[in-house]
Amino acid sequence: MADPLGPQVAITEPITPDLTDEGESDVDVTEAPEEDEEEELDPFRDDDPTIHGLRNINSLASWTVSTHKPTCGVSALLSPTLHTYWQSDGPQPHTLTVHFFKLVHIAKLRILLDFRKDESYTPTRMQFLAGTGHHDLCEFGGWAGEQPVGWVDVPLEGCGVGGGKGLRCFLVEVRVLENHQNGKDTHVRGVQIFARDERVPRSRDDGSEDESESSEMEATEEKKSPGKKSGGKGKSLFDLRGLGGLDEPEWMKDPVVR
Repeated sequence: MADPLGPQVAITEPITPDLTDEGESDVDVTEAPEEDEEEELDPFRDDDPTIHGLRNINSLASWTVSTHKPTCGVSALLSPTLHTYWQSDGPQPHTLTVHFFKLVHIAKLRILLDFRKDESYTPTRMQFLAGTGHHDLCEFGGWAGEQPVGWVDVPLEGCGVGGGKGLRCFLVEVRVLENHQNGKDTHVRGVQIFARDERVPRSRDDGSEDESESSEMEATEEKKSPGKKSGGKGKSLFDLRGLGGLDEPEWMKDPVVR
């Protein structure tokens, strides 16, 4: 009896659907990277050339803020990561107070802001004051900007003796006066204060050592030991007493942050 379906044909090759019949064309489905992808900040990298010859003195002070949200206080502000920040929780101006336990010579002060993450919480106008205490604070600088991303250097030109660069004080106060789009509260992601590292000699643009810096260090040593001179003339007070020129004990030296 003949098969009503006709002769059977063996299929040896797999059948793949032709998508072109449905109006579709062969397209490379590899996703291209987004051009507007934000580059992640790395503000705490060790090879930052702007802080060469400086040492961080944040740990030599007590830090207080006017107000803050829970878990967004001083510890979050000083944490070495971009993902934590100080967030205020009160009326403006928002203040940050840094009180050192000794007189310090500030060579660099910078604040970390990120408009891409904080938007209306980003400060756009700040005021900086310094003094020996709260009773004699004087304004030494200010800053205003739009949509900052990264470290903002506080200008210190003219703050030193004779109009030089640098700031000698016991107390520094930062006031956030305005935020982007008149935002109420503020976000500050980091603050760093630096002093000159006396162990690293300052150099000129041509790579040679700055003679003025060397002479200044020699003058400082001369003030510490008036009777001890570089030429070997004269004797220190210890030598006159027959103690053989004792070295300065460790507890009398300036603290060094390691």
